[in-house]
Amino acid sequence: MKEKAIKIKKIGLLFGSFNPIHQGHLILANYMVEFTDLDEVWFVVSPQNPLKKRRNLLADYHRLALVRLAVEESSKLKVSNIEFSMPKPSYTIDTLTWLHEYNPNKEFVVICGTDIFPSFHKWKNYNEILSQYRLYVYPRPGYQLGKYGDHSSITIHDAPLMEISSSFIRKGIKEKKNMSFWMPEAVYNYILEMHFYEK
Repeated sequence: MKEKAIKIKKIGLLFGSFNPIHQGHLILANYMVEFTDLDEVWFVVSPQNPLKKRRNLLADYHRLALVRLAVEESSKLKVSNIEFSMPKPSYTIDTLTWLHEYNPNKEFVVICGTDIFPSFHKWKNYNEILSQYRLYVYPRPGYQLGKYGDHSSITIHDAPLMEISSSFIRKGIKEKKNMSFWMPEAVYNYILEMHFYEK
């Protein structure tokens, strides 16, 4: 009797602070999971991006809770807190290595925007990322792939351009603007109840 082949799930990883998560993040993730060959997209909530400052950053568990609220009704969008238990700051190659080791039946793909490429050479072991993993890249205004344009590991996907930023949302909340249309209702209500970003 033939053994049933185990299907390898293809998982897109969307790394970020998600401070807070907003409709732009969700539309991008939805596009990637519905219009590419990805089976799921995981939001990898990063405690600390080594290339960014921690200023105005909500506590890790609050940002994780907001992302969970945002995707709770989706079967294809998931949340990962893997980087919470890893050394700080978190490096993409270390996270990929850990996920690959403990999920042998999954193939992991990095989802990123063209805006990462001017500083991509500063990423830890960036050549290893390119040699061992695929990158699904979406356009960001004003940024090009540059020398990475013809790399065999990089695939460009024509995801919608979303000019929404977490910093703009934080500014709006601080100024007591109505930001309810910029994120899922449950996320916005949680932010208001907890008085996040008001100072």
